Amino acid sequence: MQPLELSRLAQEAPLRVLLVHAGEPDALTWSGLVQPLRLAAKLLGPERLHVDVRTPDKFTADQRLWHLVLLVADEAEVALRPANLRTVVARCRAAPCWGGVGAGVLWLAEAGALNGARAALPWSLYPDVDMRADQALLSPHLYEIDGTRVTCCGGAASIDFALTLVDLLFGATVQAQVKEILCVDRVRGPDERQRVALQARFGVLQPKLTEAVTLMEANIEEPLSTDDIAQLAGVSRRQLERLFKQYLGSLPSRYYLELRLQRARQLLRDTNHSIVQVGLMCGFSSGSHFSTAFGALFGNTPREERQRKLSQ
Repeated sequence: MQPLELSRLAQEAPLRVLLVHAGEPDALTWSGLVQPLRLAAKLLGPERLHVDVRTPDKFTADQRLWHLVLLVADEAEVALRPANLRTVVARCRAAPCWGGVGAGVLWLAEAGALNGARAALPWSLYPDVDMRADQALLSPHLYEIDGTRVTCCGGAASIDFALTLVDLLFGATVQAQVKEILCVDRVRGPDERQRVALQARFGVLQPKLTEAVTLMEANIEEPLSTDDIAQLAGVSRRQLERLFKQYLGSLPSRYYLELRLQRARQLLRDTNHSIVQVGLMCGFSSGSHFSTAFGALFGNTPREERQRKLSQ
């Protein structure tokens, strides 16, 4: 389900959201998710949004229809018992849209429910991934919306995820009101990475891949060539391309370009640098090339991105 399709859930009146809470009440993963959604429900009223909470046991005994169901647990939580997990997963999948947050992502992946879907797994849980869970397309991003399945790595990213759901479901005005109450200045997008996810997943097994990405991140303003990166990382260009294709699903040049464009979007949102300056700071000597590449990745121009910031 793409964001446009997700927004169609808001046509339900009221939209019924259920959070299956399998963790501690004071965990950041939980509070970061539930507070924005509850505030949105308070602003919109019960006729437009209903947010409820169940434990896994109470959820499996509840046969009501929920439009969006999220299995939520802090990354340190012990997994549900297999029998309980199977029942919870089956109930989740009965909803039009469903997924997990924090450790809930790993549990759904281990149950085979996320096979073939991009899933934002907490970086600290990568060592716990078994062969079945690895059939999901594990993403280093903060959160993912893929088909009817939505996932978030948890922690502080839960706030960004919840606010993004509010925006997609009810629009930017409602999101802005919730942001103001929570004193949140900026919502991180789904394309932003967990900073240590790559190191956690590949650092020991694929140090050359980690080294190559580190080189890219350190050379945004004056990009290195693929050959230079391969040489500095101590591998051939062919080996480097194979590593990127196998573990990141992209060519080094494409991954590098997206990294620079993501940095450009962050600068457009968070600084007052001119569009030309932002392009130069991210390695684009041509304004037209910058604008074309930016539009191809994000669907809008750098100028439109800046205008969006100014209108908030």
